[in-house]
Amino acid sequence: MTDPISPDRSSPMTRAVIYARYSTDHQSEASIEDQLRICRRLAETRGWTVAGTYADAAMSGTVLQRPEFQRLIADAGRGRFDVVVSERLDRISRDQEHVAGFYKQMVFLGIPLVTVAEGEINELHIGLKGTMSALFLKDLAIKTHRGLEGRVREGKSGGGLSYGYRAVRHLLENGEVQRGDREIIPAEAAVIQRIFKEYLAGHSAREIASSLNDDGIPAPDSAKNIGSWGPSTISGNHKRGTGILNNELYIGRLVWNRLSYIKDPATQKRVSRLNPPEQ
Repeated sequence: MTDPISPDRSSPMTRAVIYARYSTDHQSEASIEDQLRICRRLAETRGWTVAGTYADAAMSGTVLQRPEFQRLIADAGRGRFDVVVSERLDRISRDQEHVAGFYKQMVFLGIPLVTVAEGEINELHIGLKGTMSALFLKDLAIKTHRGLEGRVREGKSGGGLSYGYRAVRHLLENGEVQRGDREIIPAEAAVIQRIFKEYLAGHSAREIASSLNDDGIPAPDSAKNIGSWGPSTISGNHKRGTGILNNELYIGRLVWNRLSYIKDPATQKRVSRLNPPEQ
């Protein structure tokens, strides 16, 4: 007897949808098409009709608010399909809480989750795969941090560039690209020197920002300050080393790892925290 809340997955009328995703790590747009192709092949072998596809390009698996993923969840609640197909469980999410929540929601709606790699997903997959994904992310973070530290110890950029510098890449003899070097942008360097001179002359950060705007000098790009100079761009925060006046790179001292970031589980937003000076 067929479970009344589950679709008859042997029926050609079973509506399957495919979810694909790639992050920005080592993949490209072509990855989406590869995933869709093998998922369509799985649906075809099961006799399912592919009713739609959802794909998030260059989106981390730790992010819950992915546009297409959220559309998938909304459409599931509207009863628009019977089965969800994906390449692997970690395409759905790499976050233990998120993947467990999605699975519970699909179980409640009577919608099976089937992947090419694992088959039909059950509680055991959620527990084991969720743990493996969490460990993978932790291991990746440690390796990335270690690699950046090695680069910084060589005097190279550890990610992110200060105003006044541009990134420089060199092609090595073995064909690899050497990253982390920087060079001075003369026009911006002159602006930095002007800021320090005006500050030493007794002008406030607000006055300096106003004079730069009056002279039509482009401001550094940032989420909070686009197109114009503001006092915080000049003075920033001394403890966090932000702002032109607090950037020790301008006196030849490279400070790295000043902040660490952790995601707030309630808001899903990254929160910065000061690291101890010895780190």
